[in-house]
Amino acid sequence: MAEQSITIDTPDKIAGLFGNFDENILTVEREFNVQISNRGGDLRVTGEPENVGKAVHAVEGLMKLLERGEQLNEQSVRYVLTLVNDGDESKVDELGRDCICITARGRPVKPKTLGQKQYVKAIESNTIVIGVGPAGTGKTYLAVAMAVAAYKAKSISRIILTRPAVEAGEKLGFLPGDLQNKVDPYLRPLYDALFDMLGAENYQRLMERQLIEVAPLAYMRGRTLDDAFIILDEAQNTTPEQMKMFLTRLGFNSQAVITGDVTQVDLPDGKRSGLVDAVHVLKNVEDISIQYFDERDVVRHRLVQKIIKAYEKYEKEGRRAK
Repeated sequence: MAEQSITIDTPDKIAGLFGNFDENILTVEREFNVQISNRGGDLRVTGEPENVGKAVHAVEGLMKLLERGEQLNEQSVRYVLTLVNDGDESKVDELGRDCICITARGRPVKPKTLGQKQYVKAIESNTIVIGVGPAGTGKTYLAVAMAVAAYKAKSISRIILTRPAVEAGEKLGFLPGDLQNKVDPYLRPLYDALFDMLGAENYQRLMERQLIEVAPLAYMRGRTLDDAFIILDEAQNTTPEQMKMFLTRLGFNSQAVITGDVTQVDLPDGKRSGLVDAVHVLKNVEDISIQYFDERDVVRHRLVQKIIKAYEKYEKEGRRAK
């Protein structure tokens, strides 16, 4: 058995570190199979030597976040533990700080993982960014946040959000209402992100002035999109022809973000994904950045990470069995 001590100088920091009902410290204890006790701001970590070392790195990383004014939650704690397990604890220094915008409820929107931070930097410095990764990694939400920030900074004059309605065919015809009513269910994630950033009243006002447009991909054909921030969501469900059509809509003083998950293609059998093609075709084109996310960047419920890992393992084993 080994023991190491960490001194924490204020009760506020101890409270922030431990969390409600000590949930943060209990998570660290379970992850590394150690015991952590607090004696007047003197934390003592006890366990196997290797585990104690990792737990100490984790606590120090969490303290760095607290000292920058970040509030610890389940996602941030588990992400720091992941970095420690991967030997990347020094990268904790890169987390936090960057605020993209403030939501309608006054909450700052920040990248929560290193993958998200690289994605945001890529959007800041490239005309076209392609974000590829699993569900829950913040691809769409951060892109909408960057679009809203660009609009508020007057860098662009309108925001255009689009996605393919792959279920259109027969199913669309059975939905009530006009064409906009029929496609609205497929655009709901984009609406939700905009409502969060702008509030319902501001969103409605900007929609009425046609400064925000949310439309299915089919509406983009034949247009030139100038002075706009354009987001194509669920791009794995575009065909190569649709993807080429979208990319060639880009006008002057515009930028585009394309997001998708190549493991969730809903196209009919035999149809190639336009996103998969674009990643290969555009990988060496200047001013186009391709950013990849993995399960470490998932910021939803912790089970989502485990589900993604389980499916990846299952698919790899299936390929080996063939």
